[in-house]
Amino acid sequence: MEKLDFKKTYKSLYAPSAREVQLVDVPRLKFLMIDGSIEPGHEPGNSPSFQEATAAIYGAAYTLKFMLKKRHDNPIDYPVMALEGLWWVEDGLFDIKIKDNWFWTLQIMTPDFVDETLFQQALAQLKKKRDPAALSKLRLESFQEGLCVQVMHIGPYAAEPASVDRLEAYAGDHQLQFHHRHHEIYLGDPRRSKPELLKTILRHPVSNI
Repeated sequence: MEKLDFKKTYKSLYAPSAREVQLVDVPRLKFLMIDGSIEPGHEPGNSPSFQEATAAIYGAAYTLKFMLKKRHDNPIDYPVMALEGLWWVEDGLFDIKIKDNWFWTLQIMTPDFVDETLFQQALAQLKKKRDPAALSKLRLESFQEGLCVQVMHIGPYAAEPASVDRLEAYAGDHQLQFHHRHHEIYLGDPRRSKPELLKTILRHPVSNI
């Protein structure tokens, strides 16, 4: 059985330093994706639509993994990658401290050979077993983020603004500016980890000033 190690292949993207901000060029990768927004008065931790989307995308990711691992011809095994979130606002300025006006895209990286046929087969299998509420909103899409600054944030989500400030300072020092969507990659599980031990990659696309 062939085994893929995405965490090793893309180590620079999924295991950055917590001490130093890094500049990376993120290539075109393939993802399961689902879109939504945070309801007024809520935040990601208690947003009903966010929780439904999380259940659907994880369900699809694991169904796809085991479908490919157990198939008779050319079985392939690989780790399900971390949940990622792209965040933005439709009007006004994005403020990481104010969350109930955020729009989001949740995504989980998949092998590049996964096509629409395999994706639909996985959705059909999952629907027979659990049929998550947000399953119909999932899609398969390639995404190239390009030049970005990133850093590993260790600690509670509420302390992320200080790490975002580090990204902005680095960008400014290198004649770069933020553009497009704030990006978070969740390496820890807040249900199981102490807040001070949570690991989250913070990433933001940049362009020359």
